[in-house]
Amino acid sequence: MTVRQATRADLDQVMAVYAAAREFMRRSGNPGQWGDGFPPRELIEGRIGRGELYVVTREGAIHAAFALVPGRDASYAHIEGGTWESDAPYVTLHQVASDGQVHGVFHLAVGLALERCRHLRVDTHRDNRPMQAAAQREGFTYRGIVYVRDHSPRLAYELVAPER
Repeated sequence: MTVRQATRADLDQVMAVYAAAREFMRRSGNPGQWGDGFPPRELIEGRIGRGELYVVTREGAIHAAFALVPGRDASYAHIEGGTWESDAPYVTLHQVASDGQVHGVFHLAVGLALERCRHLRVDTHRDNRPMQAAAQREGFTYRGIVYVRDHSPRLAYELVAPER
């Protein structure tokens, strides 16, 4: 598998990955997280334009996508039931998805993110058990509840890697 920055030419394949991921989530007991067609095409176009979106390819075909977003995330300004370990600058992992043909996408995303910043954050829906397990496997710590743009709650995780 290869990870590379997404381009505008990748958009249709990336949207197909997100459609496959939504179907997987629905079948896995998580119909609410992305059930309304999230992420919208416009959001992904913006992520590509800002250089935040990455794709995972195998033999030239796109099988997964994720965003690495530097800077403060407004959804993380307030956290319930816990606190952040660090207030240092961080990178947030967003829209991590696979079409089911490749595995280990979150591991690849975390590895790439740690090359840029040792402080990472991610959030997920309470019904997204695979993402919760992946975050814990990668060393993230559950920190509390945050609320995303539509005011729905998300489980928030943080990883502060040791200095190298």
